[in-house]
Amino acid sequence: MKFLAATASAALLALLKPHPALGATVPVTLDIINAVGAPDGFSRSMVTANGTYPGPLITANKGDTLVVTVNNKLTDDTMRMSTSLDFDGIFVETANSFDEGSSFVTACPIAPNATYTYTIPLVNNQTGTFWYHSQLSVQYVDGLRGSLVVYDPEDPLADLYDVDDENTIWAVGDWWHNTSTSMLVTYVASGIVPVSDTGTFNGVGRFNGGPEVPFFVQNVVAGTRYRFRIINQSARNVFTMSVDSHNLTVIETDGTPTTPMTVNEIEMLAGQRYSVVLEANQPVDNYWINAPYTGGSPANNLNQNATLARAILRYQGAPDADPSAPMSLGPAESELNALVEANLRPLVAQAAPEPDINITLNLVVTAGRAQWNVNNVSYLPPSVPTLLKILDGANSASDFNVTENTFVLPANKTVQVIFPPSDDDEAHPFHLHGNNFWLVKSNTTDVINTANPIRRDVAGVGAEGTIVRFSTNNPGPWFFHCHIFWHFQAGLATVMASGLEETREQVHPSQAWDALCPAYDALPANLQ
Repeated sequence: MKFLAATASAALLALLKPHPALGATVPVTLDIINAVGAPDGFSRSMVTANGTYPGPLITANKGDTLVVTVNNKLTDDTMRMSTSLDFDGIFVETANSFDEGSSFVTACPIAPNATYTYTIPLVNNQTGTFWYHSQLSVQYVDGLRGSLVVYDPEDPLADLYDVDDENTIWAVGDWWHNTSTSMLVTYVASGIVPVSDTGTFNGVGRFNGGPEVPFFVQNVVAGTRYRFRIINQSARNVFTMSVDSHNLTVIETDGTPTTPMTVNEIEMLAGQRYSVVLEANQPVDNYWINAPYTGGSPANNLNQNATLARAILRYQGAPDADPSAPMSLGPAESELNALVEANLRPLVAQAAPEPDINITLNLVVTAGRAQWNVNNVSYLPPSVPTLLKILDGANSASDFNVTENTFVLPANKTVQVIFPPSDDDEAHPFHLHGNNFWLVKSNTTDVINTANPIRRDVAGVGAEGTIVRFSTNNPGPWFFHCHIFWHFQAGLATVMASGLEETREQVHPSQAWDALCPAYDALPANLQ
């Protein structure tokens, strides 16, 4: 949808947005193919959805059902040949948990030359900003990631913005010149987490000594208010977002409508999403959109230059040129008004329920090795998916491998997870699949807030300690892991398996799902 008029009301614009009717079935076809691309000017073979990085945008309306057909057409055996798809942040009900997409937890991967269709009803009136990516090993490092937006035609915050469409999505991510498989070998040998070559903004970026790939340009019209949906699609990097001379008003956090909060800088961990309103209220000109990032020591990859991660905000009538202002990392210290996660509040206040169960998770790295441990256990994917074990009668923790790090929980309880403070130099973005949680203590504060905490599905775990609570009223085996996927691959993961009997009663997988494991298990190693 193009901008209609600067004076058009938000309500009228909401009516004109070209999204399917409520309750519609939204068919999507994704061909997972190898394609040669050069997001930052360095050409390499990639793993993509429909040949692009990022993959195609998926949109739906509140209450719709996504029907996503994945055709695995991968042919480059220097990378993983099987695949999977996870829809980050989307609620998945128990009965549909077999279509949640987590390799070796809720399903087996999709073999080469095979097709699988994920059917994902959008439940609980969920709306907001999400994304999809491969959940097989670290495959999405090679490019298999894309944006997913669920629109709300009755958005209670619609009066704050004029434009919210496919042209107002900002996907930032780390990019790598080497294949994920080769970097994984190096990581295992050295214990040093790979460092990205580039940070990309809507699929383009620059690296030290590389070609001057044109920056992404965000066109705006003076006097107009834009809802920008920002998604950090990284496998490691933390991005810090700002726009020269402009404020950003946060109105959504990981799919949760948020009491508007105006800031001028936002730090985003891997997997996190925010919607912000930017008012185009400055003189007609070009302005830098700053997206510097951190993720390991730049000394471990001399291609990296975080200052080059950026885009251009171009007002209608401004010249087709880079901004005249120097590139910076964001607002000057004297002008900084950075978002503090602990200050976020949901638009509709809700107290966090008192916990019935308390779990403490201690995260420790094995020195000099590519091995992370949660409570002294390093997660390893089982050969038989967790859900299949449950359907076959697993009833207690002893029915799972110790290395599955599976916590068996009763249904319809509130679980509190405490992450004690750590001295690790990199915050771990812990992500809960299929559900979200109350963030009762953010890593950005020492204050516990049970009265009106934000609900999100990715939160940082680090120096200050973090406490989250989630409900098990949606039984199933749900991955709960670090979204730095190198750490995830190195064992920084758990499975929260709730209501095993209820899961057996409600889950009735399709024949296509039943066929996934036999097909995958029959593959030689180079095709897995």
